[in-house]
Amino acid sequence: MNQNPNQVLIVGGGLGGLSTALALGKKGIPVRLLEQSEQIGAIGYGIQMGPNVFPAFEQLGMADAVRKQSHMPSALLMLDAYSGEQLAAVPFDASFRNWFSEPYVAIHRVDLHNILLDACRKLPNVQLDQSVTVSEFHDLGDRVRVSTADGRFFEGAALIGADGLRSVVRSQMHPKDEPRSIGYVAHRTIVPMESVPGSVRRDEVVLWAGPAFHIIYYPLRNCTELNIVAVFKTDTYAQKKDPEAHKAELRNIYRDTHPEMQAVLDLMDLSRRWPLADRDPIRHWAKGRVTLLGDSAHATLQSLAQGAGMAIEDAVYLAALLDVANGDIASAFLKFQQDRVVRTSRVQLESRALWDVYHAENEIVRDVRRQQYQERAAEDYYRCLAWLWKPIEMPIALGIQRNSGANNNRWNHRTK
Repeated sequence: MNQNPNQVLIVGGGLGGLSTALALGKKGIPVRLLEQSEQIGAIGYGIQMGPNVFPAFEQLGMADAVRKQSHMPSALLMLDAYSGEQLAAVPFDASFRNWFSEPYVAIHRVDLHNILLDACRKLPNVQLDQSVTVSEFHDLGDRVRVSTADGRFFEGAALIGADGLRSVVRSQMHPKDEPRSIGYVAHRTIVPMESVPGSVRRDEVVLWAGPAFHIIYYPLRNCTELNIVAVFKTDTYAQKKDPEAHKAELRNIYRDTHPEMQAVLDLMDLSRRWPLADRDPIRHWAKGRVTLLGDSAHATLQSLAQGAGMAIEDAVYLAALLDVANGDIASAFLKFQQDRVVRTSRVQLESRALWDVYHAENEIVRDVRRQQYQERAAEDYYRCLAWLWKPIEMPIALGIQRNSGANNNRWNHRTK
């Protein structure tokens, strides 16, 4: 039995779990993170982060490190996959910075993960455990007990399920709830920029949209690498096939597309594919001393590039609530759910709507999309995205006052 009546147990060592461990640890709250993999690491591909995430990074003390290791693209571009015509552009210029005080960035997931991991390891009240596969939990009223696949038990004051799309914690809370497969797959590749043909754009985030497919790419690591993601709809989404079969499928789906797309496709490693899925929004992800967070609570499609962003916002927001909770964990978890459910559900639902727009298969729908998007100026896009990219208010800023005294002592006194 591994028990500390004051520690918060976190299941999952991804970006959401590590952000939560760091946010709680900086508040003086003892944390034990349980990760099923042999190492707490990340699969190495790029992610995009909107300006809304940087206030959370500031709270975590890592904003400067993220800026330093990020690429700041000049624009988001959406192009027609066949004609090459520009459908939409969101420039990240001085006008953008008038709307949003922080940048829009692309960063290697491993780099972001390591920033978080290094910061967690510097905190004496954060314990990171690998090779721990959680199988079930029990809310015992005054504490939570977690069971593992190898017969161990861990106890703590609370449990946070940050274990992703196929969350074990969520499956116990909502047994009939399953991820929603959409019939699309993604192939991801990072290549050295020196191998990229000169005809390929290498500063912007570039999205080529076609019927039931797209490809997106952008630079990483001081423009020394290009991150490429090819996405398409296929009946074979649930099958594991060999790279030659993947190559033949891609060539068929992306035939007749723009030469720049073809040049990027030639760079791709097709040895692995990821079936894509999200979750239906739910109103209840907290109960008693247990809550979900990040993808476990509100897994989303990639259309708004906000899966990681919502998880990091969750982490900082939840830590702020627990810091002012006066020991009432259940009320803090319910408040967390209440305050975050509409924002995160909106990300899920608007991402679904955009997914259909990006991948429109009907020619008339694509013509309407072209007219709608090309009528919009940059300011229209900023206004449209302000609900998402503007920073959120933290609980303290909403008028919840902190008690004086040492955080760690207050937490221990409240949870014994």
